[in-house]
Amino acid sequence: MTYTGEMMKVQSDTDGTGKPEVAVGHQIRELRRARGQTLTELATSIGRSVGHLSELERGITPITIETLSQIAEALDVSISWFFSAPSSEDLPESRYVIRRGKRREINLSQAGLREELLSPNLTGSIQMVLTTFAPGAGTGEEGRERKGDEGGFVVSGQLELVVDGLTIQLEPGDSFQLAGQGHHRCHNPGAVDAVIVWCFGSTKF
Repeated sequence: MTYTGEMMKVQSDTDGTGKPEVAVGHQIRELRRARGQTLTELATSIGRSVGHLSELERGITPITIETLSQIAEALDVSISWFFSAPSSEDLPESRYVIRRGKRREINLSQAGLREELLSPNLTGSIQMVLTTFAPGAGTGEEGRERKGDEGGFVVSGQLELVVDGLTIQLEPGDSFQLAGQGHHRCHNPGAVDAVIVWCFGSTKF
């Protein structure tokens, strides 16, 4: 399902605080209301308490990428819907190229995670994302559910990847590929940021 026009404007709305969690929380609230769902209905569908969801929407509690993925699925959008978009320029190259300063991003600083969309748009059959895990940050014990083939390349730092019961330590220059559906966990065990380029074969990442 693709959202354009007024729906897409929600992505760039902020409350003036400059806090990423607040901006993402407001997007969740506005989208939930647009879907006609109450706090109770959405909280039930993602297995969280009403109080916890309310704190997420107000930016009080850190939002993990796994929780955001569950919310996106419950509200029938891809997680890429929550990428904030800087003002775009109508240039011929914009169909093919994303300049460094023009990336859309999800910045969940309290959770130690930043994801930047490297693909020029959200409509293609593949998406590239630059993920930065702060030291000690990761996807959490719940991990993340795959919705298609995906892979990654470790640009810098260390990444601990847990998939199918196997724990793998990755270093700069290492790459990996995960096929099909399932769960995996990621964690940065190092003392510096871990920067990963991900490639997703589905926009429902």
